[in-house]
Amino acid sequence: MEFPQQQKPAGDGKIIYPPGVKEITDKISNDEVVKRLKMVVKTYMDMDQDSEEEKQQYLSLALHLASEFFLRNPNKDVRLLVACCLADIFRIYAPEAPYTSHDKLKDIFLFITRQLKGLEDTKSPQFNRYFYLLENLAWVKSYNICFELEDCNEIFIQLFKTLFSVINNSHNQKVQMHMMDLMSSIIMEGDGVTQELLDTILINLIPAHKNLNKQAYDLAKTLLKRTVQTIETCIANFFNQVLVMGKSSVSDLSEHVFDLIQELFAIDPMLLTSVMPQLEFKLKSNDGEERLAVVRLLAKLFGAKDSELASQNRPLWQCFLGRFNDIHVPVRLECVKFASHCLMNHPDLARDLTEYLKVRSHDPEEAIRHDVIVTIINAGKKDLNLVNDQLLGFVRERTLDKRWRVRKEAMMGLAQLYKKYCLHHEAGKESAQKISWIKDKLLHIYYQNSIDDKLLVEKIFAQYMVPHSLDTEEKMKCLYYLYACLDTNAVKALNEMWKCQNMLRGLVKELLDLHKLPVSEANNTAMFGKLMSIAKNLPDAGKAQDFMKKFNQVLGEDEKLRVQLEMLISPTCSCKQAEICVREITRKLTFPKQPTNPFLEMVKFLLERIAPVHIDSEAISALVKLLNKSIEGTADDDEEGVTPDTAIRSGLELLKVLSFTHPTAFHSAETYESLLQCLKMEDDKVAEAAIQIFRNTGQKIETELQQIRSTLIPILHQKAKRGTPHQAKQAVHCIHAIFNNKEVQLAQIFEPLSRSLNADVPEQLITPLVSLGHISMLAPDQFASPMKSIVANFIVKDLLMNDRSVGNKNGKLWTTDEEVSPEVLAKVQAIKLLVRWLLGMKNNQSKSANSTLRLLSAMLVSEGDLTEQKKISKSDMSRLRLAAGGAIMKLAQEPCYHDIITPEQFQLCGLVINDECYQVRQIFAQKLHLALVKLLLPLEYLAVFALCAKDPVKERRAHARQCLLKNISVRREYIKQNPLAQEKLVSLLPEYVVPYMIHLLAHDPDFTKPHEYEQLKDIKECLWFMLEVLMTKNENNSHAFLRKMVENIKQTKDAQCPDDAKANEKLYIVCDVALFVIANKSTACHLDSPKDPVLPSKFFLIQDKHESRHLSHLSFKQPKPAPVLGAVNKPLTVPGRRIFTKTTPASDTTSNTSTNSSPLSSSTINKNSNASTEPSESRAQENNENPVIKSDEGKKDEPCQNVAADAGTEASPIKRRGRPPKSAAAPVATEKEGAATPTGGGAGRGRKRAADPNSNPESVNIKMSKQQSQNDEGTKRQIDLQR
Repeated sequence: MEFPQQQKPAGDGKIIYPPGVKEITDKISNDEVVKRLKMVVKTYMDMDQDSEEEKQQYLSLALHLASEFFLRNPNKDVRLLVACCLADIFRIYAPEAPYTSHDKLKDIFLFITRQLKGLEDTKSPQFNRYFYLLENLAWVKSYNICFELEDCNEIFIQLFKTLFSVINNSHNQKVQMHMMDLMSSIIMEGDGVTQELLDTILINLIPAHKNLNKQAYDLAKTLLKRTVQTIETCIANFFNQVLVMGKSSVSDLSEHVFDLIQELFAIDPMLLTSVMPQLEFKLKSNDGEERLAVVRLLAKLFGAKDSELASQNRPLWQCFLGRFNDIHVPVRLECVKFASHCLMNHPDLARDLTEYLKVRSHDPEEAIRHDVIVTIINAGKKDLNLVNDQLLGFVRERTLDKRWRVRKEAMMGLAQLYKKYCLHHEAGKESAQKISWIKDKLLHIYYQNSIDDKLLVEKIFAQYMVPHSLDTEEKMKCLYYLYACLDTNAVKALNEMWKCQNMLRGLVKELLDLHKLPVSEANNTAMFGKLMSIAKNLPDAGKAQDFMKKFNQVLGEDEKLRVQLEMLISPTCSCKQAEICVREITRKLTFPKQPTNPFLEMVKFLLERIAPVHIDSEAISALVKLLNKSIEGTADDDEEGVTPDTAIRSGLELLKVLSFTHPTAFHSAETYESLLQCLKMEDDKVAEAAIQIFRNTGQKIETELQQIRSTLIPILHQKAKRGTPHQAKQAVHCIHAIFNNKEVQLAQIFEPLSRSLNADVPEQLITPLVSLGHISMLAPDQFASPMKSIVANFIVKDLLMNDRSVGNKNGKLWTTDEEVSPEVLAKVQAIKLLVRWLLGMKNNQSKSANSTLRLLSAMLVSEGDLTEQKKISKSDMSRLRLAAGGAIMKLAQEPCYHDIITPEQFQLCGLVINDECYQVRQIFAQKLHLALVKLLLPLEYLAVFALCAKDPVKERRAHARQCLLKNISVRREYIKQNPLAQEKLVSLLPEYVVPYMIHLLAHDPDFTKPHEYEQLKDIKECLWFMLEVLMTKNENNSHAFLRKMVENIKQTKDAQCPDDAKANEKLYIVCDVALFVIANKSTACHLDSPKDPVLPSKFFLIQDKHESRHLSHLSFKQPKPAPVLGAVNKPLTVPGRRIFTKTTPASDTTSNTSTNSSPLSSSTINKNSNASTEPSESRAQENNENPVIKSDEGKKDEPCQNVAADAGTEASPIKRRGRPPKSAAAPVATEKEGAATPTGGGAGRGRKRAADPNSNPESVNIKMSKQQSQNDEGTKRQIDLQR
């Protein structure tokens, strides 16, 4: 509209004042001006728009009030009154103002705006007039007049700035409402909002301003909400210029765009309707820092509690999720951090996030993997339903992360969830069941090699799984039911934890005992050894050694500290005493002026491991009470999720384990009374555990608890005579351990049992044989004469040399224990009795050991059928072979018997590891490993593992390799820790296994043709299997030592048959292959050997010096196009170690001559050879094979016959166990096997191998396609580095 011409005042321009008001000029004082203006204000306030006469009458006054005198008046009260008059004038004369000049109007509105600053002080006497001014302006919308002014924006900006600056928390709602009305009318009724005006609003949303004036922020927030429809376009234009066009100069707020977007979204998402697509563009920026800023912004928008942005804008959400795979590490890290808030506030988005978190849980950056765990755990702690099983699975995986920080976070996070939901049941049984696996998983980590992992598991167990802060009854109830719910491996781990802690307590006790002895060099050496052993059980072994030396020095100087430490490790120390002792020791070692004390931290680690925080006499008593309640049926077993039978059995097992580590805590009549009740229960396992507890803890029963003794003896007698085999064993040992008149007690058991032996009733023989065997071992002198008679007349002649029943001819190589015939079970126990009898005697004066070894060898030669009457079933023969092999191995642990075991008998024993039955191989290998790792068996038995290279089952080979690694590391560590071991290097140094291995392989019954390629390749495989592990490091020039050792063997003769040229030739050929393997594995083997190796005279005879054996004995006939010497002598293509992992493809068609597993190049081996494959067969597939070999005519031939390889090779006079010669026809596989092993042969016997994949083009194609498939999968797994 156009402004009308200015109205002319009545009376020829004379100013008419209201009645009683004198003229207002600059001649009067300010007070008088104020006085007169107040009357004018009153007049205008009373006027309304309909008073036409008055409007015309006071028009000149209205024009006069807009003069410079009033607008520039220095007096604040004058200006306020004038502003009130002007506001009323605009109200009265609306819609047309009496002022027509644009400049005048601008001056007036700027003047009024300046007066509005008076609103700031609500306590001012004039505040009501300021409020009246604001109310008038807002009600009339006076500022809308300015829309017609060219520079109206200046007025509006000044108004908005003024209002935002004056508002404060003392203003009431009316003031805020009028301000809001005034500003919103300008925005909504104008043609648009300029950038400058928008800035005056948005600046209040910036965090810095927001924190300075919260009321201004709220005002701006309300204003934007009210004007969203109008202002949204202006906001979109602003962000478009800054975000898309990059015009940061358009506004001073350009650098705060992301803060503004966050605030605007929180105010009303509608304000950003057009802005969100621009953010999608920014997410794909080439600038990593810019992408990071956008990701941070969107993380807040998507993660906000009530945000629906993800569902409303799916393209933006998907684009944001893509940033989880960003190439920029901070971007990925920010995305992972966002996931935590998102899971908590938007559970419905968990499915979208899961796949991306899965990829990030395998991120190469440690910090990102760490934050993935934190994200999931934080959400889980808030509400377990927020995290699905997949997300928890990611945390579970990270407990095995290569980085300690990540593993620790994962383990602690799971522990916190377990304590909250399983221990405290904060979310009910359903949630507890959902994460019931956590307890098992955490304990499984105790199997890890890292001491840090073990210490953390111990800490978690003490603080989260069974909190030591609980009172004793609650604590033991927690432990009782936890033990009942653990899986087998977790139970073993927990038992191992207690065992390690007990062992460490023992080391500390031995150290304290050394402090009581006089100072000497020997004492100092012994102390050093103990300190080194203790340091190995603490983190950071290097620092631990230094700190333990310092701690030992402090112990030597401080007697009170020693007393406290002795009390801490005392068997009678209670849990409460332990806390006091730890506190006192810590206090003594604390230095106030030292902020961090790593020495004290290390000592705390030690104290935490040795302090009995869970188990003492009171705790054992509480456990026994819980056990009694379970027996009586009054316990809360069902509520805890276990059956009463399970609770009783596991409770006894728990007490049995604790009886080893805390035997003193059991010594009370109440405890033993409860155990006696368990002995009378029908459950065999419960009774067995109870007997073992008595055996471990009952040393004082005879002297202090006579009533218990009188009740216990008849029960033990009954168990020894008619209990289960395990009960009988424990009963005999219990009697021997806790009673002074053990001779009388054992005689009362021995005599009736020896008289009642009857081979015709094998079912009733097993327990008596077990008892008699253990009695003869514990009291050999007392029962020497009758035992010799029993062994000769009954055990050997009547039982072992007779087959009374006919076995089941189902052809299976192995059956369950329940399916084994009683007669065979009795024979197995008879073999064990022979061994126990000999172990008790510990001498061979009567030559009984020779006879027994011949008997055991005959059993192995006859494949378990000693009488060769064909009555025994295949599975029973497997049991007897295993028993015979185990018996020889057991006797070899006793030095006096080891010396009389002949090389032939050693070889027969070793060949059991290549038995045709999978279970026999598995159990024998496990027994062999356990005896070797405890250093009970002589070193030569370590050579037996070399034969495992021929095992057709991949898992068995992998297990054998792990056993080798463990045994070699144990022996090397033992030599380092024990200075005296240097004198026994021949029996301890792992390298000395090589002569035994060479001799064993030279007498391999499959090694019949010394110049045949296939057989030499098998020898090479076995040598490589051992040497590859031995030669991992070249410590002390050991590679040259090995070469020298093998060369020295070539200067000897085979002591087993020194005059047999064929046998000696095979020995030298094996040496040649060994030399080639060593030379290809190491370039340092040709250096001078540090010392001259010593060869065992039992296996090798020194030759005359003039006989030389430096030439190679490998020779081949000319017609063969690929001489084996050429193959063997070729350099290694990849001299790496064979890797056995479970990630190998299931088809397992890789040739044994692969460059990754053999020192021979595959290109040389493939010539004129059918290299064998290694089928990955299951136990069922292997042992359900057809037990006979069918010829073309359908006739049955006996398997396992040793056939002479050719006319030039002597046939072995002994039928070898479980390893048919390579020339034997492959058995017809069952339909099941055929389906399981499509690549060929492997029938599963000890030495049988599958066909060469190179001979079958289809298998090659399969392998290539599988490899290609793996490569494709690998590509998919790579991080999507989007930019």
